[in-house]
Amino acid sequence: MAEVEDKLKDYEIIREGEAEILQLKKNAVFFNPVQALAASGLRSLRYACEVDGLGKVVALDIDKASIECCKRNIKFNGASATSKVEAHVADARVYMLTHPKEFDVVDIDPYGSPSVFLDSAVQAVADGGLLMCTATDMAVLCGTNGEVCYSKYGSYPTKGKYCHEMALRILLASIESHANRYKRYIVPVLSVFMDFYVRVFVRVFTSASEIKNTPLKLSYIYQCVGCDSFHLQCLGRTISKNSTVKHAPAIGPVVPQECSDCGKKFNVGGPIWSAPIHDQDWVVSTLAGVKSMKDRYPAYDKITSVLTTVSEELHDAPLFFSLHNIAGTVKCMSPSLVMFRSAVLNAGYRISSTHVNPLGVKSDAPWDVIWDIMRCWVKNHPIKEQPHDSPGTAILSKSPTLEVDFSRAVAALSKAQMKKVKRFLPNPERHWGPKVRAGRKITSKHVSLLGPEAINSILNGAVSHEDGNGAALDKPAPEPEGIKDDEPSTKRQKTGDDEEANEP
Repeated sequence: MAEVEDKLKDYEIIREGEAEILQLKKNAVFFNPVQALAASGLRSLRYACEVDGLGKVVALDIDKASIECCKRNIKFNGASATSKVEAHVADARVYMLTHPKEFDVVDIDPYGSPSVFLDSAVQAVADGGLLMCTATDMAVLCGTNGEVCYSKYGSYPTKGKYCHEMALRILLASIESHANRYKRYIVPVLSVFMDFYVRVFVRVFTSASEIKNTPLKLSYIYQCVGCDSFHLQCLGRTISKNSTVKHAPAIGPVVPQECSDCGKKFNVGGPIWSAPIHDQDWVVSTLAGVKSMKDRYPAYDKITSVLTTVSEELHDAPLFFSLHNIAGTVKCMSPSLVMFRSAVLNAGYRISSTHVNPLGVKSDAPWDVIWDIMRCWVKNHPIKEQPHDSPGTAILSKSPTLEVDFSRAVAALSKAQMKKVKRFLPNPERHWGPKVRAGRKITSKHVSLLGPEAINSILNGAVSHEDGNGAALDKPAPEPEGIKDDEPSTKRQKTGDDEEANEP
């Protein structure tokens, strides 16, 4: 017993759910490098310890040190984990390719883009199995690097307030594209944007006839460069004749050369997944199950808040717009969300919130109705004169064709809002977000990611468990004035010759 305790003195025990792992005390935290999908094995161990009826879990990692750590943690969790979890040093892509349709569940959670794993992942899932995929390269998916997004996912993103939902739909379209090459298709179960990443849960099926419907699930985006209007152009259509259904290209474009609302041009993006991104019945069932086992979920509040908001979304209204954004376009004070929702409902259309953005609004109302509501709102709340060539001026110059009713509608508040259910929770800690990729040096440039206290402790050689992130540390000598970048100054220092040359 004393020998075991002596071996464990260099480790600290980290518990998550019902699984425990050993972490060297000198390391700050564990992390998932882009090439290592299993890393410490924590998630694999949680599956083994918490999921009933599980046969086996295969943990893959290309890094030998990670697999050694994973095997150590498997043994630490006892005979139950040892009998269920296998750890292999292998390239996950090759392993999945050599085990087609073998796994009921495949979980991909790399650091950054999962694009290189998708082709092998869709082949490794059994028919009707579940593929879970995470992407953290949000700058790429949200339009900052559109050309990179196209090279990785086959879609070109447009910039808009809906960018995080668009990221989900680009990822789904990419998975569908990879699956179609092997006569397979996907059915999304749950797709969420959380914190700083997107994660999708899809079931994978095989059917040569069903993949013919894929063009009906994909659309291009026309995003106006002047106002917030966006329009979707489906890739395909079906023609029914007698008892046969024929597939044909879609008829378009759905927009003129210039925006009918503000007169500006359109940017074109996509294709994106425009079919539903959730299985509403599954979401409602899961939410009820989580509520019935509240004590088993340490992150109960977070889980229920996301699932509650997802359950209230309009599943057939792709993307969303921001109420503050459309008010900013016409330079007016924003109406309250309840008043705006009431106006849409009283006009005979549907409207809902979105789990992506607290100010986001989903609706099946066309854009001419949305802008008519804003025109009527501005009539009651006059604004200052705007430049004649601004999009807002062009929109307000037209008379509304709709008689807008702002009176309170019965369904203006969702059931969750009426019950005061928490839907959007604050970040769990300061400087919450993705940390530095493993192996990179930590300098004062990373203060926005880690916080000034963490940077000070790191540069002084005292790395705490809470503030570090497992990356290589750069430890320059501390300076009394504060933290300075370790890059050399670009300003040339004066020499004696310079001083003599400057003398009169």
